[in-house]
Amino acid sequence: MPQDQPRILVSWSSGKDSAWMLHLLKQAEQRGEVEVVALLTTLSASDANAGGLGGMRVSMHGVRSEVLHAQAQACGLDCIEIALPWPCPNHEYEARMSVAMERAKYLGVSHIAFGDLFLQDIRAYREEKLAGTGIAPLFPLWQRDTNQLAREMISGGLRAKIVSVDLAQLDASFLGREFDPALLQDLPATCDPCGEKGEFHTLVYDAPSFHSPLEIVEGQRKIGESFAHLDYLLR
Repeated sequence: MPQDQPRILVSWSSGKDSAWMLHLLKQAEQRGEVEVVALLTTLSASDANAGGLGGMRVSMHGVRSEVLHAQAQACGLDCIEIALPWPCPNHEYEARMSVAMERAKYLGVSHIAFGDLFLQDIRAYREEKLAGTGIAPLFPLWQRDTNQLAREMISGGLRAKIVSVDLAQLDASFLGREFDPALLQDLPATCDPCGEKGEFHTLVYDAPSFHSPLEIVEGQRKIGESFAHLDYLLR
């Protein structure tokens, strides 16, 4: 591959948006436009991140680290993990992210791809923190129509389960639901089809970029005051 092709680190949440973004980047890689180097994921060192489920968990989604590792293996990519304490002051988060960026530069990474859709404040934060690092942000899904995007993911072969819901926006009964047309029809009108406002988070167990699907089984449910989580284990 030519030296001037972007070498991309994929911000990986374990959910549908990052998995679909990876699929699009892999298509670009096949065309010789980019090179996907690895995944990048933050994990919480406390069970407070996942409603008391325990262990190392993907931030916000609450997915087990061993499931994350299985996803990375299915993608055929290494995963750079950033372990965060809980609670995690912003300065600590930024310090640990800085260390990860140094590792990324050692790997020749020129860009980090994020699956953000339309939250401008999050995009601006990422752009600000990467300024001057020598690594540029990419937003392959930015401002896509989420109704269309959700259906594109489903018809394209992405398979995911809802693992976390914000109880102020969505009922706990949606935990464990398949990300499919029936779910999109059942979501409240106030809920974004891709959950971009934090209404829900997903665990991808199959995607076009996976060599084979993950075999997962439901574990413990935790219903808190603000969030509800469903644990998934590898079969």
